[in-house]
Amino acid sequence: MMRPATLDDLPAVRDITVAAYAPYTDLLGGLPLPVTEDYVPRIAREEVWIRDDGDAVSAIAVFERHADHLLIFSIAVAPSFQRQGLGSELLRFVDAQAEECGVADVRLYTNARMERNIALYRAYGFQETGRRPNPYRPGWTLVDMAKPAGQMASERN
Repeated sequence: MMRPATLDDLPAVRDITVAAYAPYTDLLGGLPLPVTEDYVPRIAREEVWIRDDGDAVSAIAVFERHADHLLIFSIAVAPSFQRQGLGSELLRFVDAQAEECGVADVRLYTNARMERNIALYRAYGFQETGRRPNPYRPGWTLVDMAKPAGQMASERN
């Protein structure tokens, strides 16, 4: 069940984020931005949603609501729950939220070195809209992507 995170969920949000992004630390030569994020204000703004499995939090989706789009900040699945289609489920959830909000599209950005993520997003209908230097991490390149709300290209699991 997906629900907005509360401050009681903060340890789980941090733990899942750190664990899910751990493989990228070596690849990127530093901590990915979601690992260093302060989630307290995001929780207060209901930007952090968790997949609550009753006895465990298995995944999180962090997204911002804007006037014309939703911006995905992070999709993270706890390692013990990976390869079960939860990343796909989270993408469908965010897409449904975009439709409910009545926005035109869903956007995201990711590191250019995270090629597996870029391929996954493309499989779901996201198109690259540009590349730019990461304003917080000199030498890193961000890939901006977007897709129309309500149009998932794949139902992969």
